[in-house]
Amino acid sequence: FRFKDSLAEDLQRADLVISHAGAGSCLETLEKGKPLIVVINEKLMNNHQLELAKQLHRDGHVLCSNCSTLVETLQSMDLSTLKPFPPGQPEKFALFLDKVVGFQ
Repeated sequence: FRFKDSLAEDLQRADLVISHAGAGSCLETLEKGKPLIVVINEKLMNNHQLELAKQLHRDGHVLCSNCSTLVETLQSMDLSTLKPFPPGQPEKFALFLDKVVGFQ
């Protein structure tokens, strides 16, 4: 894709999403309940995407691959093993913030 303001329509129509492991891309896809394969770019230095991808994989929410193993991942994937991503709970964060700043 070239730059788009939003991928919401594309995500809504997708049966499977293959993406880099950027936080926004991962969370938007998982919040829509779409199966996700994250492709890690191992050539990036200080690759923060790797940490996120590994944690989401450990938690059972995504499949992980790199460019050289993507075809194998697609051929052997079992999307039924993926766990739904839990919805966000902003109220918990708000309560935490209230406590930190002394509103409680």
